[in-house]
Amino acid sequence: MPAGPAQQEPSFRSASTELVVLPVVVSEKHGSYVSDLPRDRFVVYDNGRRMSIEFFSNEDSPVTIGLIIDASSSMRTKIGEVAAAAIAFARSSNPDDELFALRFNDDVRNAVGKDGFLRAGDHDALSGALLSIRPEGRTALYDALLAGLDRLDQGARARKALVLISDGGDNASAAKLDVVLQRARKSNAAIYTIGLFDADDPDRNPGALKSLARDTGGERFLPRSAGPLMTACQHIARDIRAGYTIGYAPPDRDGHFHRVRVQIEPADPRHLDIRTRPGYFAAGPSASR
Repeated sequence: MPAGPAQQEPSFRSASTELVVLPVVVSEKHGSYVSDLPRDRFVVYDNGRRMSIEFFSNEDSPVTIGLIIDASSSMRTKIGEVAAAAIAFARSSNPDDELFALRFNDDVRNAVGKDGFLRAGDHDALSGALLSIRPEGRTALYDALLAGLDRLDQGARARKALVLISDGGDNASAAKLDVVLQRARKSNAAIYTIGLFDADDPDRNPGALKSLARDTGGERFLPRSAGPLMTACQHIARDIRAGYTIGYAPPDRDGHFHRVRVQIEPADPRHLDIRTRPGYFAAGPSASR
């Protein structure tokens, strides 16, 4: 994939550190990714103010990715398909991606290893961990998302993403959706959500999955069978690999929400679609740099 001169990857953990990091995906109207645009075609606006881009990459660089897997009792008939799709995701990812997996039901636990991280290319370890999941209990989805966002902060890569696979709404978390959404907006992770909902599930909440994806620059998928589930996971892996990473210094540390807009200039005749997070919460004035 074409790229400009190599740059030092920024040390980035949250909106309180030096750079605001944006995952940006550019595609043509029919869905084909556009991954070869140079840095000088991108313009970033923060609350309407044009920003200077401090970091830019369109390389297929390793990222930090968290798989958040529903292991509640309602997943008993689906867990094999979910494990296969998650493994297909890893096989479609950059083998050097930093990967962790959490499984959740009444509580949230590591699904892989003691330290919680492995290379996406370590397919055997991931496969063994996911295929050993035995679904039971209720669905602490919101607690799992908070745990996943916390774990992402421990990752070493500038670009970060969560992939959530669940078949129901939350019925066991201490956390509430508004808290999760606020935390997600403060992170710089793209959240991809996959809902395997049964039509008669009283806890199903596709709107929550849509909000999580929309507010972070990810996507929501609602597959109805194993084939579309596999396709969704492979699409997410390609989406992450084909994207750009753009970083800029936050203009203010005011503790407020800042709206972000990314444009391609001059306008491209292909009428490109640009997807990124709609904004972020700036750190307060007392936050340490």
